[in-house]
Amino acid sequence: MTPASLEGQTLGKYRVLEPLGRGGMAQVYRAYHPQLDRYLAVKVLRSDLVDEKEFLARFQREARSVAGLRHPNIVQIYDFDTQNDLYYMVMELLEGDTLKARLNTYRTRGERMPLGELVKILSDALDGLGYAHSEGIIHRDIKPANLMLTRRGQAVITDFGIAQIVGGTAYTVSGALMGTLNYMAPEQGLENRCDARSDLYSMGIVFYEMLTGKPPFDADTPLAILMKHLNDPLPLPRQVNPDIPISFERVALKVLAKNPDDRYQSAAEMAQALQQAAAEAGVGVAASLSFDLPETAHGSVAVISGTARQSITDAGFAADDTDAQLASRLTAAPVSSPAQPANIDEAAKAFATALRIRLETGIQSGLTSATAVISGIPLPVAVEDETAEEDIKPTGILKAVWGMVGAFLAVNLAAATFGAMTHYWAIYTIGWPIELFLLGLGLSLLMSALALIWMFIPVGILIGNGFILAFYAITNQWQLWGYLWPFEPLLILVVVGVTLWLARRPGGSRRLARRLGVLLAALAGFSVFIVGAAANIVGLFR
Repeated sequence: MTPASLEGQTLGKYRVLEPLGRGGMAQVYRAYHPQLDRYLAVKVLRSDLVDEKEFLARFQREARSVAGLRHPNIVQIYDFDTQNDLYYMVMELLEGDTLKARLNTYRTRGERMPLGELVKILSDALDGLGYAHSEGIIHRDIKPANLMLTRRGQAVITDFGIAQIVGGTAYTVSGALMGTLNYMAPEQGLENRCDARSDLYSMGIVFYEMLTGKPPFDADTPLAILMKHLNDPLPLPRQVNPDIPISFERVALKVLAKNPDDRYQSAAEMAQALQQAAAEAGVGVAASLSFDLPETAHGSVAVISGTARQSITDAGFAADDTDAQLASRLTAAPVSSPAQPANIDEAAKAFATALRIRLETGIQSGLTSATAVISGIPLPVAVEDETAEEDIKPTGILKAVWGMVGAFLAVNLAAATFGAMTHYWAIYTIGWPIELFLLGLGLSLLMSALALIWMFIPVGILIGNGFILAFYAITNQWQLWGYLWPFEPLLILVVVGVTLWLARRPGGSRRLARRLGVLLAALAGFSVFIVGAAANIVGLFR
């Protein structure tokens, strides 16, 4: 593990003087270079994050790329090296405050950042971000704590490449995901897939927070936050603060679109839209940033979050450090002893929610092109709904699973017992389509429990095929298949089309999924008895 403090020690050519702060992935110190007579910032990465065999090669490669960035709105990297299993980067020491500290000052005073200052900060940041993107480097962890407001009157992006260095997709542990979910794009949080538009989404969250005083999506757990980024509609900024110009709200709505294709496609495009919004609202852009806030604790702040942590009264607002174990926190289920059943419920609830997210997102992604063909309207990435994630009860999921297994076993056991006692097996030789109805019944219960409208596709196909095959089996008119087979693809098209139409409802699709699941389960259960009875009756006359 990294020592608690390196104060007074020497790393390479640099004498470590004092700690400046700690983030989720590193500790930052003020350091002195005696040969150059210059003060610098040294960022030492946490040793527990760098135990991979390939890490040194990745560290050198990514650090070299980041050090090659030369832009006034990106912190300058001077050096990188390793000593005694300590990996560190040396960068310019920036004097000023983080945007996080500045926002907290406004927030604790019950004020909002002046719009002219906001536009200046974002314009600087987007300028630096656009340059980095043109060089092929994605930040991956844009947030207020990684935006420095310097005494030179500029906004400077820090921590460029750190998330990539520690969590590079091509060289890291499988499933690695790190960052700060409050500011993370949906595709980055769900699939660990990000590009320039993902950085812009994160910048959009920062923009939203600067406008309203808080991020749009927050919850008690990482999974719940991810769920909101994926599915919840964006709370309109003007509903939080009616004084926000409508032109600024329009920029926020576009950059925070769930689908990356619906966002601004470049930092320059977003910067231009922001400038136009300011002109439309009559907002004068600040020429430079001032430091005249009396409550702001100034000092030498380096390239991390947390230097103003002691002055932050709201722990939730302060807790935005980059989470280096984000993937494990998203997937780990709480472990409980029998004396703590509540945690078991939480684990089941988390699993159910994660399952619904994966199913919903996967189906949406796979059917996007089909939707365009069928309806001419692309499938929305997010399903806005009245039903909250907390409404998915773990007991409901368990009841649905047990109902599916129980119905299948009970009906087959009863049929087998009846057949063995009477030596009359018509329910199996003629009424075998009831197995499809039983599967449809179980999936209908699960559809209702998960409140997932996309499960109407397998349920509808199973129950529909149950009716089709029951007709052929009971009437023994299999020769008609040569003429009536088009009903099969027609059934699939109708079921998929209806599902897509229901999914585009502006609200309540999950509530509808609950009710429709119950109705389909009742239909499937009723069909089991009807087909079973019909098969036995027909069997008497064959």
